[in-house]
Amino acid sequence: MNKMFHFLLAAATLVLSSCSSMKAPSAAAPAKPAIANLTAKKFTATLPADYLLFLTKGYESRGTNRWPLILFLHGSGERGADVWRATIHGPTKFIEKHPDFPFILVTPMCPNGHKWSDEIVLGILDSVTEKYRVDTNRIYLTGLSMGGYGTWSLATTYPERFAAVAPICGGDGSIGIILSLQDKTKAAALKQLPVWAFHGAKDNVVPWEESDRMVKALKKIGNEQVKFTLYPEAMHNSWTVTYDNPELYDWFLQHEK
Repeated sequence: MNKMFHFLLAAATLVLSSCSSMKAPSAAAPAKPAIANLTAKKFTATLPADYLLFLTKGYESRGTNRWPLILFLHGSGERGADVWRATIHGPTKFIEKHPDFPFILVTPMCPNGHKWSDEIVLGILDSVTEKYRVDTNRIYLTGLSMGGYGTWSLATTYPERFAAVAPICGGDGSIGIILSLQDKTKAAALKQLPVWAFHGAKDNVVPWEESDRMVKALKKIGNEQVKFTLYPEAMHNSWTVTYDNPELYDWFLQHEK
C-alpha cells in the first residue's frame, strides 16, 4: 500500500507539472460515440440518516452568538439502527463529565453494512449549519477507527470545510490528497489544515503506520501544521485517552478558518 500510495502521489505530481506546460484542453463536451444502443440515463436516490445533536449550554435559538461545531464519526462497532449506540465512545463521554462543553456536537449514525459516506455526512453538516447558529469558520472534524478513516477521507477531499481535524487510529486518505492537489483552492486549504493524528503503537486492528503514512504525506506537500501522537502502550483503543483529554478541545478552539 505504501509503494502504491507514493506511486499515485508521484503520478499526480507528474500530471500536474505536465499540464502546466501544455495548452489547456478544449472545453467542449465530447461527442457521443457512434455506438448502437448506447444511451445516457439518470439515477437519483436518497438514504435516510439519523444523527445526534448536542447544543452547548447557553445556546438560545433566538440569540445572536454563533458556536463552534465538532463533527464526530464513530467506529464500525457502533453501526446500526439505534442512534444512541453512537454515544458508546467519543466526545459524548467527555460531555457527561463536563456539561459546559463549549461546542455544538454532531454525531451521524452509520447503518449496518455501510461505511462512512462523505456526501451523507456533509449533507447532515449542511443541514445543521442551515438550521442552527454555527460558526462556519470553526467547524472541526474527528473520528475513531472506521470514523478515523472517514475523517481522513473528508479532511483530504474537502479540506476547505474544516478549521482543524483529529483522526484517531485511521488512515487511507491518499486519493483525497491526489484529487485536492489538482484544485488550487483545495490544495491551498489542505496545505494549511491543522491536523492532530492519534494512534496506539500496539494497535492490532489498524497498524499505526496508517496514521504515520498520512502525516508524512501531508508534510511532504508542505503542510506544517500536522502533528502525531503515538501512544506507546495503547492498542486499538487509543480514543478513550484522546477524547478524555481537555487539550484536544483547547487545540480545536485555537484554530479557525
